[in-house]
Amino acid sequence: MTSSLDLADTEALLAGQDADASSDAESILDIETHKLLERQGAAEKDSFVEDPFQPFDDLPPEDRNILTIRALVVGILCGALVNASNIYLGLKSGWTASANIFASIVGFTLLKSCAKYANHIPILAGDFGPRENNIVQTAATAAGGMSNVFVSAFPAMYQLGLLDSPRNDFWRIATLTAAGGYFGFFFATPLRKFFIVYVARELRMVFPSSSATAITIRSMHLAAIKGESSAAQAKMKALTWAFSFSLLLRVLSQYAVGILWDWHPWTWIYVLGGHSNMAIALESWGWFIELSPAFFGSGMLVGLNVSISYLFGSVLAWGIVGPILVSQKLAFGIAASEDSQWRGYMSYFSLSGDFTSASHSSPRYWLLWPGVLCMIAVSFTELACQWRIFWLTSQALWRAAAPFVLPRKRLTDPQDAVSEKDQLIEDPAAPEDCVSLWMWLPGLILVLVATCLVMRLQYNMPISETCLALFLAFFFSFLAVQATGATDITPLTAASKASQIILGTATRGQGWDIAKSQRMNLLGGALSSIGASQAADLTGDFRVGFLLRTSPKLQWLAQGLGTAFAVFIAPATFVLFSAAYPCINDANAPTCTFHVPSVSAWRAVAVAVTDPTFPIPPSSRTFSLVFAAIGMAMVLVRHTLLTGPRLWMRAWWPNVMVMALAFIIPASVYGTAMTIGAVVAAVWSWQRPRGFEMFGHAVAAGFMAGEGIGGVVNAVLQIVGWSGEVWGTTAGCPAGVC
Repeated sequence: MTSSLDLADTEALLAGQDADASSDAESILDIETHKLLERQGAAEKDSFVEDPFQPFDDLPPEDRNILTIRALVVGILCGALVNASNIYLGLKSGWTASANIFASIVGFTLLKSCAKYANHIPILAGDFGPRENNIVQTAATAAGGMSNVFVSAFPAMYQLGLLDSPRNDFWRIATLTAAGGYFGFFFATPLRKFFIVYVARELRMVFPSSSATAITIRSMHLAAIKGESSAAQAKMKALTWAFSFSLLLRVLSQYAVGILWDWHPWTWIYVLGGHSNMAIALESWGWFIELSPAFFGSGMLVGLNVSISYLFGSVLAWGIVGPILVSQKLAFGIAASEDSQWRGYMSYFSLSGDFTSASHSSPRYWLLWPGVLCMIAVSFTELACQWRIFWLTSQALWRAAAPFVLPRKRLTDPQDAVSEKDQLIEDPAAPEDCVSLWMWLPGLILVLVATCLVMRLQYNMPISETCLALFLAFFFSFLAVQATGATDITPLTAASKASQIILGTATRGQGWDIAKSQRMNLLGGALSSIGASQAADLTGDFRVGFLLRTSPKLQWLAQGLGTAFAVFIAPATFVLFSAAYPCINDANAPTCTFHVPSVSAWRAVAVAVTDPTFPIPPSSRTFSLVFAAIGMAMVLVRHTLLTGPRLWMRAWWPNVMVMALAFIIPASVYGTAMTIGAVVAAVWSWQRPRGFEMFGHAVAAGFMAGEGIGGVVNAVLQIVGWSGEVWGTTAGCPAGVC
């Protein structure tokens, strides 16, 4: 849900933009940025579109300190809410939400009100401007980050029996999270000058979601100056109502799941037909409707292309390919109920040992491999299509490094001196506001040394393997920032899976047993994924600050504090969910509230690269290669043929990454809910464009955050024994289970 949605494998969300280095700034902006631009006045819009690499000059000065306690507290609280929400959403579907827009709106409304009504309270007093608003958003982004490994790598390790338990491993998990998080934090610091200042214009690196956030903050504060702050207050009111409704629905629905949350029309037809019709077959494949505000909201944000692609992938996987596999006895199911009235009710989603072999697999296990391979292939194909960006980056890197590598050329021609001066791009931030070398380099070195010690002492990971994982973290962090800036796509799928494959290859022949090989594989992949994700997020924050002319040093301090909180928030939330829903970490659990799709993908790759038998059904292997080839071909067509006068067709071209993701998630409900949300948003924006421009994003953000926090409340109620399992009803659920 970039700018609004982010996948644990983030790149699945974008419908695919033109990232050719020669394209103009407007063609690089994603749809969300365009929508935000359209909401601004003509002067504001023109100033950004004409030159998206020039900071805004129409914002009021802020002479007072902007790194305030109030900004940090509000930002970290917003980040904590989004972090907890992300773990809930990520475990359910693999999708996570960004804190950017949520924190920007909440920070503006709360602290602008404090400046107006609580000016007598010292800690809340003082004017609130756009740069302090940026500090709120920066702290929220840092505090809301690093949840990706808690919906992927760590549960995969527990499912494979490679660690003890989340509660007992809390400090081990937290130290690894800190190592990866602070690696990304320190590594992102020098990338600001390189990617945001020096080569942004040359590489056309707009950072669309970050630019959208800066434009949102700017527009709210300019409106307040003009006496139009009621618009921002109306947005906050809409966000609050959506948040409250979503939270209450998620909490209350557990007591009547089949009525308030899951609608099972095929079950109703089956029961009304006296338990003797074929409707139960559709129920067995997971075709029902889930009233999920979070996925209604995500559909509103990502639009029709992504939502319909997701739904089409679900139909293809669980409505066509899956039933064919069962009918041809290439995959097998198990009875979902022992009740004779429900004898036709089957489960095709098991990942237990009895259904994960080459000769006897469930449809879910069989379809997992095409989904994973296609996502990897498509991700790398997308990167390959950005070869101009990488070529220009290598040239820029060489120019930056040449004075330190080659003998300095003696300038005898005055024209040479003028040329060299012209090529120097000035940082708009004053030198005293920039992060000095002594501030970040010792920290980076300390993190690298500490990571080697932590991995050796706590996980028995050889220093050579840790160094390889750190090198991959360096490489993929650089790649992630580069791709995010140019296309708004953070290639975490490519980074994590490539890390797993490289680490798996490197550990072969070392005499380790399979368990140790899998543990090293997942730990190394987790380290690379955390570092790449955090580096990309925080570099994007620097882009927001660049446009708003915020002090990089103050942003950097806010990022460091936010990261410190995330180190504990994310593991604690994961421990909470693991205690409430043990099935998250148990691959043999017959049913589970969460589908944990990213966990399945990580575990599958770890098993594949370490198990010498390579337990993939031959038919699945063949289909995987064909599906991946089709996905790559569709990406190449979009980049090579859908250009120029055919560029408009990209809006209707299927998003293969999202289609592949549907093969991993054994449920159609998310695609259905997203499509409903996207259709509502499309009709709303068509019939009432001004109303959608004003409230659409706020409502969507409220829906997503509210359901996530409601999931956290449900986890607490589950632990204390007050959940719907104890006090609720399963009326309307198939075989009494939802």
